[in-house]
Amino acid sequence: MPDRFRTADWEDLRFFLALARHRTLSAAARALKVNHATVSRRLARLEATLAVPLFDRRPDGYGLTADGQAVLAEAAAMEEAALAALKRLDRRDGLSGLVRLTTTRGFADSFLANRLAPLLAAHPGIDIEIVTDSRLLSLARREADIALRFGSPRDSALKGKRVAMIGCGFFAAPLWRDRLAAGAAPVLVTFDGDSAFIPEAAWLADTFGGYRAALRSNSWQVQAAAARDGFGIAFLPNYLAVATPGLVAVDLGATLPPRELWMLIRPDLAAVPRVRAVSDVLDTLFRENRDLLAGTAGIPDRD
Repeated sequence: MPDRFRTADWEDLRFFLALARHRTLSAAARALKVNHATVSRRLARLEATLAVPLFDRRPDGYGLTADGQAVLAEAAAMEEAALAALKRLDRRDGLSGLVRLTTTRGFADSFLANRLAPLLAAHPGIDIEIVTDSRLLSLARREADIALRFGSPRDSALKGKRVAMIGCGFFAAPLWRDRLAAGAAPVLVTFDGDSAFIPEAAWLADTFGGYRAALRSNSWQVQAAAARDGFGIAFLPNYLAVATPGLVAVDLGATLPPRELWMLIRPDLAAVPRVRAVSDVLDTLFRENRDLLAGTAGIPDRD
């Protein structure tokens, strides 16, 4: 196989690595941002080039054959060598080049995007790419350089720092404050049924599931707009409520404690000047907005 392996297309090997890691065509396709037919086609071409089957097709996904295990070891070593070359170039580039940052769409849209001007002013040679994705991008494979993730990190190989606490509360148009004072039952603006994996959505379903939901969405921005327009009461991050004119805070008698926001970087990337510069600016940004993010300042007046 070694001679045949050297004739393989690296792009085919990259698709092979994704399928080996994610085990299904659909999951690999999402990771690579292609359709599943492309993954299947690339795999078929690689197997034809190597003249061996690399996977067993099983009901629970794709499992590596013995030949597939051998190819995985070689392809992973190639990937690691490519990443090592990138790291050497990173250190040479200094305060210029691209830094990829991954976080949730809601946090990027409602807080981060309109607060990056100081970063660009301080480091005009650095380009920023913000990747918002429901899946967790891999820092190890350089899918991103810096990750902002909610909750304590599980990967001890990453350099992590808790940079903020994110507080949420109930917010609505002022008319709902008057309705609640008059004894009306709350009507909610909340998450859709596919959002049960979000801690706030699960808590709302458990605690306030008996109330009517006038509008459901997997987007916090949509919920904030609907609450502003009078649809009902939404449970929103404080920073989003403050950024949405026309909302006031209301009290439904229960809330969630703030969630931790962590900034994660691979240890070797933390020494890259442009990555370190971006992480330092982000650290300052979170420190300056600590009270806003935690929900202890800037809350719209209830009275």
